[in-house]
Amino acid sequence: MAFHAEGLDKGDDHARVNRERKRARVAAGTAHAALVFEKDSCVGWCQFGPADELPRIKSRAAYERTLTALPDWRIACCYVAKGHRRRGVAQAALEGAVDMIAGLGGGIVEGYPEPAGSVPAGFLFNGSLSTYERLGFVRDRMIGKHRWVMTRFVEPT
Repeated sequence: MAFHAEGLDKGDDHARVNRERKRARVAAGTAHAALVFEKDSCVGWCQFGPADELPRIKSRAAYERTLTALPDWRIACCYVAKGHRRRGVAQAALEGAVDMIAGLGGGIVEGYPEPAGSVPAGFLFNGSLSTYERLGFVRDRMIGKHRWVMTRFVEPT
């Protein structure tokens, strides 16, 4: 929920409230993600959506200062559960998101990764720079000490 317009609820019952908000977005079709499973357990995901669906990106002020045009799609969050990192989960999630975006009409896709090692792996919520580069994303501009805007055009399928 952190990247959606309403952000995270931080009240006493925040876990329940955030879960309910996310379920409502999924039911309404205003939440998108490629999930990676190991048997019955989700071990990672890549959250994506149109820019208006995910307006609360990290380093937003710097991003907006250098913005020329909004992308068709944003990749806001790439997460891999502890114990599953460095096993290709992030790449599988990002590949899945790109495939889903192609099926939804394609277009310009942006992500906001950081170089591996710039923050501890458990806080690398936007994915690593090298994963994006392996999948054909190119560096557009820096928007933080370590954060890049990476872009790629995805053909529709």
